[in-house]
Amino acid sequence: MIGLHAHAEKPAAAEVVRAMVQELDLAGLPYELDASTAPLAGKSSSLDIADLAGRCELLVIMGGDGTILRAVQKMRDAIPTVFGINIGTLGFLTCLGSGEVQRAVECIRNRDYIVSPRNLMQADLVEKDGASRNFFALNDVVASRGERSQLVQIRVGLDDLPLTDYNADGLIVSTPTGSTAYSISAGGPILMPDCGCFVITPICPHVLSIRSVVMSDASVIKMQVAKPGQTVTVSVDSQSCGQLGIGDLLVLKKSPRVLPLAMLPERPFTEVIRQKLKWTGSNI
Repeated sequence: MIGLHAHAEKPAAAEVVRAMVQELDLAGLPYELDASTAPLAGKSSSLDIADLAGRCELLVIMGGDGTILRAVQKMRDAIPTVFGINIGTLGFLTCLGSGEVQRAVECIRNRDYIVSPRNLMQADLVEKDGASRNFFALNDVVASRGERSQLVQIRVGLDDLPLTDYNADGLIVSTPTGSTAYSISAGGPILMPDCGCFVITPICPHVLSIRSVVMSDASVIKMQVAKPGQTVTVSVDSQSCGQLGIGDLLVLKKSPRVLPLAMLPERPFTEVIRQKLKWTGSNI
């Protein structure tokens, strides 16, 4: 079963969804849509994205990277293979563009795609009274000053050993998938999807010697506010999830959850970044 989900508010979404439905019908492939996507094709559905993900083997997401991020956040235990069709302007997670729907259905019908396993990061926000909340990130977890006008001081440790106190606007802890998102904008490195790493990238650090740090994703990263009277805002894949104050603890580690992301054999990650970042030079 193929699931269809789209960013319904994008102007081109209805056209792409209708084209997808038409091509799937012509190919004789079974599909279902979620409740927000079905009206774009003149259909109805009572399924939310989590229900749809639990029923399908392949989930076609039409939108951009943000659409995929939000969909993964809403999924429960079941995460099917995600095949992205880009309706936005910059997509590192999508296979094809909005004008390539016929090619997309051919790839799906013939299983002419490879699956790139993308590890998720687990974020445990532990309050000083012992209460905790758990979140999962495909891209990154950000601890930042929020609307404050002054730097925040964040103490970071790795595997119960101290690393440093960062004086900065905040910190980005990114998965390899998220290394081409906020982290790269803040000067962080690009990580290959299968490198098995996390990267900590400071946002506008006060000390110029502070740089991004890459560590194994087997590491456990612990963050605390180091300066009394300060709080930092914590967001997971751009969604605010709470605040960290004195005595609270943010623990980041590799999640057992994995996103199987479809990619085309002729468009490996190296080619994706060449195209998206407009790099020049020959292929090697």
